[in-house]
Amino acid sequence: MAPFELARPATLQDAIALLDPEDPDIRPVGGGTAVMLMMKAGVLRPTRLVSLAGIEPEHARLGVGADGALRIGGLARLSALEHSAAVREGWPMLARTLRTLSNVRVRHVATVGGNLAHADPHMDLPPVLSALGARVTVTGPDGTRTLPVEDLSTGYYETVLARDELVTAVDVPAQAGRAGAYMKVTTRAAHDWPALGVAVVLDLDGEQVRDARVFVGAATDRPTRLAGAEALLRGAAARDDAVLKRAGEAAAAELDIVGDPHGSASYKKHLLSVYLGRAVRCALAGGAGKEHA
Repeated sequence: MAPFELARPATLQDAIALLDPEDPDIRPVGGGTAVMLMMKAGVLRPTRLVSLAGIEPEHARLGVGADGALRIGGLARLSALEHSAAVREGWPMLARTLRTLSNVRVRHVATVGGNLAHADPHMDLPPVLSALGARVTVTGPDGTRTLPVEDLSTGYYETVLARDELVTAVDVPAQAGRAGAYMKVTTRAAHDWPALGVAVVLDLDGEQVRDARVFVGAATDRPTRLAGAEALLRGAAARDDAVLKRAGEAAAAELDIVGDPHGSASYKKHLLSVYLGRAVRCALAGGAGKEHA
């Protein structure tokens, strides 16, 4: 391993000051799970790592605001979300997703902000948080800005973040009255990288879909919203098998799907055409269906 400097700032502002917008070899480290793997593989040779472990503890907190939204600090561990009673009660789709996200060891170390900033298109959280309508707060030397999670990633391992900006918080709106599910399709163990991930959140009026948010992960270079499928679901009977079939076929048709070691493009298209309907049915069942395959 090539030698590098390890900086341990005590405040968020000190951490940001240690980053360099022009130097890709200076990297922030939250949990470090992805950075360590990249260094081991030789694809990252940093000159400086800026540890965020010692900055103000408020950046790792979870809480529910007066407006009912879930506020997640950027340094909150994935395991903290997984085991939070408030998350299980108000955002069960999020809590269920975390049960098969990577493995226990990773979830105890990895942070929410780092997970989103890494922008690996195979990750589970970005499509789920996008479907839930979540927004991120980004902090840099010029202050803070907010944007939807769905706008954070721009491509394979690429985001809108400048090199001296950090994801400092995630806000997830209250989900009362909504039904949601995430179906993670893996070819090996349930906690493996998905060949396909489908996140569905429905606004229901009885048995009719008033609105739908549908995102797919692991099939394109970033989490992608399926506008055609959403249009077919809106105003339709939620349990209409013909509608679900058409929505799945529309989803597969509208994407330029990328094949990878987890599955060919044609295989993923077929999975999407089938699993979109299954995700809708799982959401209607209160998430009680099998959410990985």
